[in-house]
Amino acid sequence: MKRILLTVACLAAGFGPSACKIVKTDSVEGKAPAADASGDDARIQNLLTETWEPKLLPTIRDKAVPVADLRAAIAGGLDAAGKAHGKAGSGAGAAWNFAVKGQGKVIEAKLDSRARTMGIDTDNDGAADVTLQLGPVVKGSALRDYSPFYDFTNFRDQIEFAKLGRALNDKATAGLTIEGDPTGKTASFTGVFAIRSATEAWLVTPISVEVAP
Repeated sequence: MKRILLTVACLAAGFGPSACKIVKTDSVEGKAPAADASGDDARIQNLLTETWEPKLLPTIRDKAVPVADLRAAIAGGLDAAGKAHGKAGSGAGAAWNFAVKGQGKVIEAKLDSRARTMGIDTDNDGAADVTLQLGPVVKGSALRDYSPFYDFTNFRDQIEFAKLGRALNDKATAGLTIEGDPTGKTASFTGVFAIRSATEAWLVTPISVEVAP
């Protein structure tokens, strides 16, 4: 229960209760999180509440490019594809971040570690060409860097910005459940990935994965 502090100011001695003014002040629990590292968790949780469902998920779903179309665009030039379909991370030499969607046969599944992955064949050549990161351990920060809602200049420092990246990865993978062995089955997915060269492997952090029965 919130603790409410009451300030009572009596206008003059001998006046009744109506002569007293009662003023509510903010509760201790209602104060904004601290600006230093002690308040990072609270600030990031507030930011996830404000952006994950209302903004980030719809943005990725709406802008996700089919695998084949995105591969063709990247083959024509990574920077051109990035300007048309992606978002560059901050800093010189930063990776291009893309939203992608597709489906394919599960060629391999490594589900016995904290860094769970599935290899998907999206072009029917018998080899996995997309790797889905199922977590909870996830490499990279493509979810953070693809989003137009998170600007590094709005964060205290690189440490707080990195905490946001991990929180987004945790949020995404927490909802991914793969039952049984999916190898040989068809999986559909939507997610994001980051690359610095056109030949780099696609390591996708998915926001959704569905495996056909």
